[in-house]
Amino acid sequence: MAVTGINSEDRLVQATFAQHLETVLGWDNVYAFNQEIFGPGGTLGRTDTTEAVLTRDLRAALVRLNPELPSPAIDDALRSLTVYDVSRSTIQHNRDFYRLLRGGVPVTYRDAAGRQKSARARVIDFDNPPGANRFLAVRELKLTGLRTPNYNRRADLVCFVNGLPLVFIELKAVYKNIRAGFDGNLRDYLDDNVIAHAFHHNAFLIVSNGDRARYGSITSAWEHFNEWKRLDEADEGSVEAERLLNGMLAHDRLLDLVENFILFDESKAGSTRKVVARNHQVLGVNLAVASVARQEAIKAEIPIGERLRHRVVELPLERKEAPKRKKGDQVPMVSEAALPSFIPEGPVDIIERAHPELGRLGVFWHTQGSGKSYSMAFFAEKVRRKVPGNFTFLLMTDRNDLDSQIYKTFVGCGVAGNQTPRAESGDDLEELLKENHQYVFSLIHKFNKDVDPKKPYSERDDIIVISDEAHRTQAGRLARNMRLALPNAAFIGFTGTPLFKQDQITKRIFGEYVSRYDFKRSEEDGATVKLVYENRGEKLGVSKTDLNDRIAAKIEEAELDPDQTALLEKLLGKDYEIITADERLDKIAADFVEHCATRWEAGKSLFVCIDKITCARMHQMIAPRWRAKAAAVRASAEAKLAEAEATADDSQRALLQEQAQELALQATWLEETIVEIIISEAQNEVADFKKWGFDIIPHRALMKQGFEIGQGERVDVETAFKNPKHPFRVAIVCAMWLTGFDVECLSTLYIDKPMKAHTLMQAIARANRVYPGKDFGLIVDYNGMLASLRAALAQYALGDDGSGGEEIVAPIEERVQAFLEAIEATEAHLRGLGFDPAMLLGSKGFVRIKGLKDAVEAVYSTDEAKRRFEILARLVFIRFKALLMEPSAWAHAERHDNLEAIYKKLTERRDTADVTELLKELHRIVNEAIRTQAPGEDQAEGLTFDLSQIDLEKLRSEFAKKVRRKSTVLQDIREIVEQKLAEMLARNPARMDYQVKYEAIIADYNREKDRTTIEETFRRLVELVNSLDEEQKRATKEGLGEDELALFDLLLKENLDNPSRDRVKQASRDLLASIKSRLAELDQFWEKEQTKADVEVFILDEVFASLPSPPFTPDEKKALAASVYVHVWQQAVSGGFAKAA
Repeated sequence: MAVTGINSEDRLVQATFAQHLETVLGWDNVYAFNQEIFGPGGTLGRTDTTEAVLTRDLRAALVRLNPELPSPAIDDALRSLTVYDVSRSTIQHNRDFYRLLRGGVPVTYRDAAGRQKSARARVIDFDNPPGANRFLAVRELKLTGLRTPNYNRRADLVCFVNGLPLVFIELKAVYKNIRAGFDGNLRDYLDDNVIAHAFHHNAFLIVSNGDRARYGSITSAWEHFNEWKRLDEADEGSVEAERLLNGMLAHDRLLDLVENFILFDESKAGSTRKVVARNHQVLGVNLAVASVARQEAIKAEIPIGERLRHRVVELPLERKEAPKRKKGDQVPMVSEAALPSFIPEGPVDIIERAHPELGRLGVFWHTQGSGKSYSMAFFAEKVRRKVPGNFTFLLMTDRNDLDSQIYKTFVGCGVAGNQTPRAESGDDLEELLKENHQYVFSLIHKFNKDVDPKKPYSERDDIIVISDEAHRTQAGRLARNMRLALPNAAFIGFTGTPLFKQDQITKRIFGEYVSRYDFKRSEEDGATVKLVYENRGEKLGVSKTDLNDRIAAKIEEAELDPDQTALLEKLLGKDYEIITADERLDKIAADFVEHCATRWEAGKSLFVCIDKITCARMHQMIAPRWRAKAAAVRASAEAKLAEAEATADDSQRALLQEQAQELALQATWLEETIVEIIISEAQNEVADFKKWGFDIIPHRALMKQGFEIGQGERVDVETAFKNPKHPFRVAIVCAMWLTGFDVECLSTLYIDKPMKAHTLMQAIARANRVYPGKDFGLIVDYNGMLASLRAALAQYALGDDGSGGEEIVAPIEERVQAFLEAIEATEAHLRGLGFDPAMLLGSKGFVRIKGLKDAVEAVYSTDEAKRRFEILARLVFIRFKALLMEPSAWAHAERHDNLEAIYKKLTERRDTADVTELLKELHRIVNEAIRTQAPGEDQAEGLTFDLSQIDLEKLRSEFAKKVRRKSTVLQDIREIVEQKLAEMLARNPARMDYQVKYEAIIADYNREKDRTTIEETFRRLVELVNSLDEEQKRATKEGLGEDELALFDLLLKENLDNPSRDRVKQASRDLLASIKSRLAELDQFWEKEQTKADVEVFILDEVFASLPSPPFTPDEKKALAASVYVHVWQQAVSGGFAKAA
C-alpha cells in the first residue's frame, strides 16, 4: 500500500497535465473541487453543478466575436448553444452543437431602422488572433446528472474553449492501465442517466495515466481510441502523453482539429459514428492542403495563358553512347546497320509547363485500412474552408464499387448533399463540369469522348481532381481526354499502395509524395492490425508421361487458322489448367470447410478464386460439404450432451455440458451461415455457367436484389457482408471486393489466385482493419502466393526512393524523339506491307472502318509481319506513356491512336477466334494428368508467419542492389524488335514442350508448399533485416567503405594476426582504387576476350603485390585473385562501378 500518495492521479498526473497545459501550452488553469464559488461572479460563473457549459465565458465570447449583434441576438445564440432536449440522444446533441460552433449560430434580429436581419453568430475564432478565444483547463470539476437519480461525478480535467467543454480528460494513476479509465469511468459518464449532457459539446476524449495516452470520440469503442505519436510525418513515433498534449491541445492544433478534422458518419450500418481524425490523417491532409496553397501561389504568379512554354529542337539529337549490356542480355540478331534509322529529321515543337508543379498536387499514399476515404473528405473540406477560391472537386475512380463507397462516405458525413451529381455518361459529365458544383463524382470511363483541345469542358483553374487508387487507369485515352477536357485543373492522387518502380508515370501525373503512411507505421500505430500468413493445400504431381503426344495430336487434328493458333498460344501452357484441376479444387474445398469451421468465432471470410467460373465450381464443391459439416457438428453436440446426462460425476458432467453447448453454438453458426459468390455481370453468363452445370440466375438475382430482412425489406449484399450480425459470412470472389472494400469484421482471406504487385498488396490488406476482439488478420495461401509476395517486396523496396534502377525520366526532347522514332518505324512497317497509315488520319465512319480492315489484312500477310507489328506497336504505346502528360505528345496522339486501333483489331480478331471445343479437350487432357499428393514431412500445411516481422523499410536498400529493370523507353528500337521477335517465334504452340512446361509449373507450385522454402523465405527476410544494421556497423568499425568491405571479406583468411589483418585491410583499399582506375580506361571490358584477359591478369598482379607472404601462399593468392575477378566482373556488368568509370 502506498504511504505518501505521490503517484496518485491527483498528486502527480493531474498536476503534471494541468501545469503543462498552463506553462507550456498557454491555458488558464483552475482547480475547482471544494474550492469553486458558484454564482455569476464566482469561480466559473456556474449556478450549480448541473451546468456543463460555462455560460459566463460563452456569453463573453459571443459578444467579443460578434460586435455587430444586439443583446437579444446574443441571448438567442446562447440559448441555441445550451438547449437540452430530453428526446434527443447524446450523439444527436453533439452533432447539432458541433455544426453550430463550427459554422456559427443562425440568428435573426432587427437593426436600428427596424429592418429584420439574418446572421450567424461566431462561437470560436478559428484563426485565433491574440485575445479572441479563452482556453481554460479545469481540474476536479464536479458535475451532476440532469436525469433521476441525479448522479454526481468528478471530472479529472475538462478543457473549455470560450466556455464550451470541448475536451474531457480522464486520468488514472501512473501504475494503472489506461483502459481502466475508459471501461471504468468514461463509459459510466456517457450513460444518459449519469452525466451524458457534459459531452454534448465534446470534440474528443482523452484517457491517460501520465505515461501513455489515447484519444477517441464519444462513439468510439476502445479499439478505436488512438495514440498521437508524431508532430510531423518525419518524427519517430512516441506514445508519451506529453506528445499527445502537444499535438492535440496546443491552441492552433486544437482549433484545427475542431474545425477541420471531425465528421459524423451516417453511411455505415447502425447508429451515427463520430470520427475524429487520426494522427497520420491530420498530418497528411495538412501537407496536401499546403500543396494546394502552394499551387495557388504559383498560379497567381503565372497568368493562365502563359502556363505552357514552347521551344524548338532539331532532330535527330546528338547520339549518346549505346547502353551497356548486362550479363544475360541477348546480342542483337542483326547489326545496327542492317536496319535504317527511323528518327525523323527537322524541327519539332517541345511544349513544357511554365512551372514543373503546375497541375500536380502530389501523391497521397496512406496504406490500406488507414481511413483514406475520410482523409479525402477532410482534405476537400479543409481546402474549401481555408484556401481562398471557389473550388470544384471531381472525385474520380475506376470502378463502380469504389465510386459508390466514396459517394456514400461523403454524403453520409454531410460533406456532400444527397443531390450531389454523379455523372451518368460522358455527355452528362461534360455538362456537369461546365456548371458550378462543389463536388462531382464520376468514373474515369466517362471521359470516353474524344476532346478537342480547343474546346475543353472547362478552362477553370480551380477544379481539383481527386483520383482514388491513383496508380491505376492513369495512362491511355481516357486519362488523356481528362487532361484535355480540364487543361487547367490540378490533380492529386490517393493510393493505398506504394508507387512501384514502374509507377514513375504516376509521379509524372501527380508529382512526388505529398504524404506517406506505410504498412509498418500503420500497424505500429494501431491503425491496422497485423497480418499473419498461413500456407495450406497439398502438393501436386503429373501422373501422365504422354502429355506432349496427346496435346500435339489434338492440335494437329483441329487444323487451326492463324488467329486460332495465336489464341491457343495465349491460353495454353499456363498455370490456369493446374490451378483449376478438379481433384485439386476438391481437396481445397474440403480443407476450406474444415478450416473455416474451426475459426467460426473469428469473423467473416473472403475466398478468392482465379476466375468467375472457378468461383461457381468452388461454390458447388463447398456447399454440400458445409451442410455435412453443420450436421456432423450438430450430431457431436447431441452426443456430447447425451454423454453428460449419463455421467454421474458432477464436475465431469458440467465439463461435458459446457462442451456440448459450445458445439451447439458452432452448429447453429454453420447452419445459419450464408456462403455466396460475388462476381461481376457478363454477357452470355447464363450459357457459360450452364456448361459447368451451374445455374447463375438465382445467384445473380441475389447479388442484384440483396437479402430479405423481414417485413418486405431487403438489404444489399455489400451492407449485409459488412454487418457483423448478418449471416452472410463467406463470400467467394475473383476480382470484386479486393480493392476499396472495407469490412472491419473480415478476419480471414483465403487466396487461390495468382496475384502480383498492387493487386496482391491491396487484396491482403482486406483483412487488416481494426475491429473489437480482432488481434490479427489471417491470410491463408492455397496458391503459393509467397513467390509473388517476395517479388512485390522487391518492387516495394525499390519503389519510393528512386534508387536501384535507371533514371526513367529522360529529358523531354529525348522522350519525344524516341516516341517519334517508334511511330515512324511502325508506320514504315505498315507501308512495307502495302498499307499507308496516312489514310486513317481524320477518317471517320465507314471510311475508317474499311481503313482499319485493310490495315489488319495487310498485317496478316505473314506470321512474322504480324508479330513484328505487334512488337513495334507495343513500343509506341510504352513510349507514348512516357510522354502521357506532356502537351508535346498531343500533336501526334492521332497517329498513336490509329496504331492502337489496328493493334486492338488484331487482338480482338485473335480473342474472338473459336477454340472453345479444342481448349476443353486440351484442358481435359491436362486435368486428368494432375493429381494431388499426400502430405509429407516437407509439407507446409498449417505453417504460419507474422508478416509484421518483415521490416520493409530496411529491405529497400538491399533489394535495390539485386533487382534491376531494363527500360525500353530509350533503348535502341532495332535491337528490341529483333530480340522480341525471336522470343515470340519460339513460343509457337505447335513447338512447345508441354510435358516440360506443366511439370515446371507444378514444380514451382510445389516449391511454394515446401516447409523449407517458406521457413527459409521468412527466416532470410527477417535475418536480412537484422543483419543490415550489423553489416553497416561492421563497415564503420573496420573503417572501410561498402565496396572495400566486399573485397576485404574476399581476401580475408582465418587466424591472421593483427598486423597481417591490417595489411589485408589496406590491400583492399589499394586494390579497389587500382581496379576502378583501370576500368575507367576500358569500355565494357567484359564484351571482348582480350580486355577480359587484361583485367584478369591485372587483378592477379595486384593481389600478388598487395597481400603479404607469408601468411598467404602463391596458390592462395591465385585462388583469391580469381574470386576477386569474378566479383569485379559481376559488379561491372551490373553497373556497380559505373560511378567510378
